[in-house]
Amino acid sequence: MPNELLTFPRPAPAPQAGVEKTAVFSWARELVLPALRKAVEELPAPERRITGYHRGWNEADGSPTPAPTGEGAGKAVRPALVFLSAMAVGAAAECAIPGAVAVELVHDFSLLHDDVIDADRLRRHRPAAWAVYGAPAAVLAGDALLISALSTLTASTTPHSASAVKELSWALDGLLRGQSQDVAFEGTDRVPATDYLAMAAGKTGALMGCACALGAVLAGVPEERVSGLRDFGRHLGVAFQCVDDLLGIWGRTERSGKPVGADVAARKKSLPVAVALAAAGEAGERLRSLYSRPQFLSEADIALATDLIEQAGGREATELEAKRQMTSAMRALARAEPVPAVYRRLQDIAMLLTHRDH
Repeated sequence: MPNELLTFPRPAPAPQAGVEKTAVFSWARELVLPALRKAVEELPAPERRITGYHRGWNEADGSPTPAPTGEGAGKAVRPALVFLSAMAVGAAAECAIPGAVAVELVHDFSLLHDDVIDADRLRRHRPAAWAVYGAPAAVLAGDALLISALSTLTASTTPHSASAVKELSWALDGLLRGQSQDVAFEGTDRVPATDYLAMAAGKTGALMGCACALGAVLAGVPEERVSGLRDFGRHLGVAFQCVDDLLGIWGRTERSGKPVGADVAARKKSLPVAVALAAAGEAGERLRSLYSRPQFLSEADIALATDLIEQAGGREATELEAKRQMTSAMRALARAEPVPAVYRRLQDIAMLLTHRDH
């Protein structure tokens, strides 16, 4: 039961300033992993095996994999945000373990469903769960993770569990609305940039905002401070999505795990594409003509489209939007009146997430 989570041995304290910035993710992973594994072990056998495969803990047949490290083990971004947000308001990171487990389970739930919806065959540099076990099994595994996330919070003995469940419910509503908008965009010729950003605020920003809010909620601080952390996470999530969109077009396969040009080949209406399709001028017109063709895009078409998106201003506009969202995120974080040392760690995470190689 989640009220037993705090009995696990405590890992080392959070890395101090001056230590390699990515060390905070290893610290968060170590802190959340025992409780996360316990939650997954309580799933029905089929969903447990699929989840273990999805996370890199076991092979498709259920046999254990060598201990995954780095991205193969999951970056633990959201657990790190939960723990640091608790510390930002003066609480111990351990008080937020149920929240960290819940957001990680919801994140995996969303990834399992996203891969089915988008028919993406790769996840974390190996075949996606649905491609191995079938779409119905992957969807059911995602459903099981969602139930487990809610159960983790409701079974917690903290006096703030009801508020934590409410916070997660708000995030799930935003996540669903954002995903629904994203699917709807596939059937439209053009997507206004404002509509795209609203979608990103739900699909990506809602859960990241929830991660930051949950640490403060479980610490029992007033809503004014919770709100600042929630808004920090929401804006950070949108900035993260902007960078993800850039990587989806100009990224490298060894970094993203996707074939180069995959988003363009799928005619995905990410923010750079939305901006470029709406642009006046020759580049925008040529891109609209290219995207309106019913035929599959050849490698030459993909290369041309990539150039046209940049010429029409899609890349520059997306980079500027990521910066605007980051500015808003840091202003929101200041409203939470965070402990100065933790403010710097959260700032480091924000910079890491929005300055990935693209």
